[in-house]
Amino acid sequence: MLPDFVASQVDLTPYNTLALPARAEFLARIQSVEQLAALIRHPEFSGRRRFVLGGGSNLLVAGDFSGFVLHMSIPGKRRIGEDATHIYLAAAAGENWSDFVAWTLASGWPGLENLSGIPGTAGAAPIQNIGAYGAEVGDFLQQLTALDLARGETLVFDVRDCALGYRDSLFKREGWHLSGRYAITEVVFRLPKNWRARATYGEVAARLAQDGITNPTPAQLAQVITALRAQKIPDPRQLPNAGSFFQNPKVSAELAAALQHAHPRLPCYPQSDGSVKLAAAWLVEHAGWKGRNLGPVGMYEQQALVLVNRGGASCRDVQNLSRAVREAVFARFGVSLVPEPVILADSGDAGNTSLSL
Repeated sequence: MLPDFVASQVDLTPYNTLALPARAEFLARIQSVEQLAALIRHPEFSGRRRFVLGGGSNLLVAGDFSGFVLHMSIPGKRRIGEDATHIYLAAAAGENWSDFVAWTLASGWPGLENLSGIPGTAGAAPIQNIGAYGAEVGDFLQQLTALDLARGETLVFDVRDCALGYRDSLFKREGWHLSGRYAITEVVFRLPKNWRARATYGEVAARLAQDGITNPTPAQLAQVITALRAQKIPDPRQLPNAGSFFQNPKVSAELAAALQHAHPRLPCYPQSDGSVKLAAAWLVEHAGWKGRNLGPVGMYEQQALVLVNRGGASCRDVQNLSRAVREAVFARFGVSLVPEPVILADSGDAGNTSLSL
């Protein structure tokens, strides 16, 4: 008999913010490392497919899933130490990310304010290397702890081991979160004692200037960023969505120069490696998709980068819209967009979004 924290034939609609329908053969609500360790020793768990689930805010559910969905709900957050330059904080995998950021600020430990309001959990944040308004989780990550679900071993990954990139990490590239190889159980962050506001991002700087704020406090910066997010991304409880659906593409300096010559208002951000990052939202909007629907899904009228479920959508509907938007952007600008969400599917290609989107 399976442990009492495991349920069978569970509707996954409430577990993904796009509200796509599917059922999991088994769903385990993991609230402690001990529960997780007990489950992986269970004979029913061995050899079965598994998927490690956080907040479901960066996920496309493609259909029913045969195996175990591990809903990481381990609570807890604490200050674990400091040195001359940093404060060190630990967050368990199931901690709500937005609430964790608010707690750090209320406790007088600034640094994460640019990441205010991002949905999801602390344990999932390093997998995607979440980021916004000029900051990424990788800027503050110290290390993380994960459980090897095959061997039952606890492993510690230093930030360098995680090989973080733009909306990317070793865990995402290797598909370990999809194959269920590892489950992150705790993440340690380092926040600077010598805090400096990151307030040069275009929209943030403009809103601060509008409000007459020249030297923002961490709380003021968090308030501005939270307000900007609320304007652009609807509450998924009211209008299901997965946040920003496409990554901002990086192109060569030559292509960026040509595009900016033809489209002077195209936002371009030079990168340290010589490439240039383009604003995907601008590309989608000027390819004609802002506020436009395809069946029951569409690109949000307030932010062209946000794909929304108008009601009753399936993963196939999302795939069709994604493909149409990508083709339109490439036809007009010669730029390929890459979707951000991962796919939960009952096949070995679950994580291959390039094939499916």
